[in-house]
Amino acid sequence: MSGRGGSVVTTSDPGGVLVAKQFKGVVNLDVRDSVADWTPFREPPAPDGAPNVLLVLYDDTGLAAWSPYGGRINMPTMQKLADNGLTYTQWHTTALCSPTRSCLLTGRNHHQNGFAQIAEGAQGFPGHTGHIPMENATIGEVLRENGYNTFWVGKNHNIPLDEWAVGASKRNWPLARGFDRFYGFIGGETNNWYPTLAEDNHYVDQPSMPEEGYHLSKDLADKAISYIADSKTSAPKKPWYLWFCPGANHAPHHAPEEYIAKYAGQFDDGYEAYREWVLPRMVEKGILPEGTALTDINPLPGEAAQPLDHVRPWDSLSDDEKRLFARMAETYAGFSEYTDAQVGRIIDYLEETGQLDNTIVMYCADNGASGEGTPNGSVNENKFFNAWPDEMDENLALLDELGSPATYNHYPTGWATAFSTPFKMFKRYTYQGGVADPLVISWPKGIEARGEVRTQYHHAVDVVPTILECVGIEMPDQVLGYAQTELPGVSMKYSFDADGPTQKVIQYYEMFGTRALWHDGWHVVAQRAPQQGATAADFVNETWELYHSEEDRAEAHDLADQHPEKVKELVNLWYVEAGKYDVLPLDNRSLEDLVKEMPVADIPEGGIYRYYPDTSPLPEFNAAEIRGRSFKILADVELTEDSEGVLIANGARFGGHTLFVKDRKLWYVNNFLGIPPEQQLVSPDVLPTGAHVLGVEFSKESHGDRGQAIGTATLYVDDLAVAKGDWKTQPGHFALCGEGLTVGRDSSDPVTKEYAAPYAFTGGRIKVVEINIGDDVYVDRERDFHAAMSRD
Repeated sequence: MSGRGGSVVTTSDPGGVLVAKQFKGVVNLDVRDSVADWTPFREPPAPDGAPNVLLVLYDDTGLAAWSPYGGRINMPTMQKLADNGLTYTQWHTTALCSPTRSCLLTGRNHHQNGFAQIAEGAQGFPGHTGHIPMENATIGEVLRENGYNTFWVGKNHNIPLDEWAVGASKRNWPLARGFDRFYGFIGGETNNWYPTLAEDNHYVDQPSMPEEGYHLSKDLADKAISYIADSKTSAPKKPWYLWFCPGANHAPHHAPEEYIAKYAGQFDDGYEAYREWVLPRMVEKGILPEGTALTDINPLPGEAAQPLDHVRPWDSLSDDEKRLFARMAETYAGFSEYTDAQVGRIIDYLEETGQLDNTIVMYCADNGASGEGTPNGSVNENKFFNAWPDEMDENLALLDELGSPATYNHYPTGWATAFSTPFKMFKRYTYQGGVADPLVISWPKGIEARGEVRTQYHHAVDVVPTILECVGIEMPDQVLGYAQTELPGVSMKYSFDADGPTQKVIQYYEMFGTRALWHDGWHVVAQRAPQQGATAADFVNETWELYHSEEDRAEAHDLADQHPEKVKELVNLWYVEAGKYDVLPLDNRSLEDLVKEMPVADIPEGGIYRYYPDTSPLPEFNAAEIRGRSFKILADVELTEDSEGVLIANGARFGGHTLFVKDRKLWYVNNFLGIPPEQQLVSPDVLPTGAHVLGVEFSKESHGDRGQAIGTATLYVDDLAVAKGDWKTQPGHFALCGEGLTVGRDSSDPVTKEYAAPYAFTGGRIKVVEINIGDDVYVDRERDFHAAMSRD
C-alpha cells in the first residue's frame, strides 16, 4: 500500500496567525511503515532570548506621590528599578482605571476596546460596550500564541458586568482572553483585609484572616511568585508575562500599622505646603524643567467646577480636621510603601533565581490621584456612595484605626491635588492631573542606561508595541482567526538608548465628556468637569484651553486667546481622532439622566429569588435588590440541638444584612452603613428542632430625606412573629465590589459583631433561602450608578 503525506493542519505560526501548516510525515496502514512529523502540532517557541515581562500597575497615583519622582512616599523597590533603568516624566493614561487597563491589555485606545468608562457604565454604542472585541487581541493572546506563559494577578476591572456572576459566560475572563492563570479580584476595588477573590474562572475564599497576618498585597505577591516558580520548574526555557495589579493605591487604604507609623507627622504641614515642598524636588530630579509653576488648587471657574471635587484650603480646617486629614495621608503612604515591599519580594525572587537580568519590568500607575474622597475624606467610603455624609465625631473616633479592618477610608481632595503636583485636577479629568502618571522601566540585559530620565511624550497605548518590539514579535494580522485592528501606539524602545524628541505625534483624550488632545508638544483641553449634567452639554460651543506643554509642563499658562487658530486646528484634529476610534457620542449627563439608559437586572417571576448553600458568592449586582423596597427573606431549614451559623448574608461591617442562628435563637441584623448601634432582632425563645421556615419581613412605609427606606422589620419562626422593630435600610449598595450574597456562611468581613466570619451553618440543613420582593420593584438607580462610577 502506498504511503501519503502533505496533509494540512490548522495551527498558529510564530506571528500568532491562524494558518494551514503542512504535515510532512508519511501515513501508511501500519505505523511501522509511517513517518511522524510533530512540527505542525507543537506550540511555537518564543523568539530566541525573548525576555520575561513584569508589568506592575498601581491605581490612583499622581506624579508627585512617590520618592523616585521626588515625593514623600518611600518606594525602595521602585527606586531600585529606577536606579537600574529609566524614569519616564511624560507617560500618560486615560484618566480612569478600566479604560487605561484596556489600553495596556490590547494596545488600542480605550474607546476601541469599548471602555469609554468603567464596565458598570456600559451602553449600546461601539465605544461604550464594556466588551473588548476579539479584533483587539490582548497581549496575553498574542504572547501565549508565541511561546509565553501568561499570568494575571490582582485587579481585573475589564470583565463586563454581565459576566461577573459565577453562572455567567466566562468569555471575557482572563483565561478566555489569553492568560494561563488568574488570581485576584473582579471590579474596581476590594477590601484589602477581606477581599472577594477569584482564581482562574471561579470565586475562592481568602487563604487566611487578618489576625493571622493576611493582607491582599502580600497574598498577591505570594501567588505571583508561585506562578513564576511553576513556569520555570516545568518549562525552564519558556519566557513568561505577568501583569501584577495590586489593590493599592485605590481606596480603601489599608496597611499594617507599622508601615503607617513610618509617616507619623510627615503630612502635618498640609497639602498646599506639600505642593510647595515637592515641586523643587521634582525639578531637581529632572522630572520637571526649571521654571515649572504651580497651578491653583481649585482651577476651574464656578460654573465649570464640580462641588464634590473642591479642595478646602488647609488653613480653613479645624485642628481636628487637620489631624484627621494628615492621618489619612499617612495611611495612604503606608499602603503604598507596604505594597512596594511586596513587589520587592517578586523582584528579589527573580534576582535569586537568575531571571531578573532578562526581565523587562514596567512599574506604573493607571491614572492620577483619586479625588473621590470628596473635600472631607471618609472613614467609610460606602457612606459617600449611599449619599450619607460622614460625621466628624464618628471619623475622629476612628482616627487611630485608619488603615485597619475597622475602616474603609479615603483621603480628601486636597491630597489628590497635592499628589498630582504641579498639575490641575486629578483622576477623571483630562487635565494633566488626571492623565500624567509615573512609569519606570528596567531591563538590565536590554537597557544600557542606568538611573536616567526620559522626557519623551508617551501614552498607555504605547506599552504593547514596546513589549512586542522588545520580544521580537510583530503584531499579527490575525489572532485566533480574527482579523486584527491596527495598533495606534508607538513603541518606546527607541527611548531606551537616549533622551530626545518623541516619536509619538498625537494622542486624544476623553472621559465623561471632558476632552483633550496632545499634538507635537501642544495640548488643548476642554474646560469642564466630568458628569456635569445635560444642561451643561454644549459641546459645540466648548471653551478650550491651550498649553504649549513642552515649555509649560504644569500647564499653568493658557494660550488660547493668543493662538485661536492653533486651538481651532487641534480641536479639529480631536474630531478626526474621535471618528477613528469610536469616541462619539460624548456623554457627560448627570446621574439622573444616565441611569435611565442602564439595564436593570431581570426580576424573576413573582419577584422571588431562590438561593442555595455551598455556592460561590453572588455579586450584589446579580442578587435580589432589596435596597429601597419592601422584602421578605425565608429560609427552609432542618434544625438540630446543635444548629448554629449563617443562613444568608450580604455585605460587611460597613453595610449589610444577615440572618443567622446563634445560641439556639434566630437573629437578623441590618447593619446600616456601619453606624452603631446595629439594628438587631432576636427571637426570645430557643428554636425547636425539626423542619422550619425562618425569616424576616421588612415593610417599607416611606423614604427618608437621604433616600433611606423607613419601615418595620418583623422576625418570624414559621408563621409566628417573634420580634419587631422600626428600622431603616440603606439607599445604595452594601459594598462597591465584592462582599457578595452567600448562603450558609458569611464569605469575608462579617456583617455583624455578633459572630466571626465565616460562621458557617452547622448542625442541621439549609434547603433553600428565598428573597421575595413581590410587587415592590422600585430601585434607586441614580445611587446605584453613582456607586458604580466610584468603583474604578
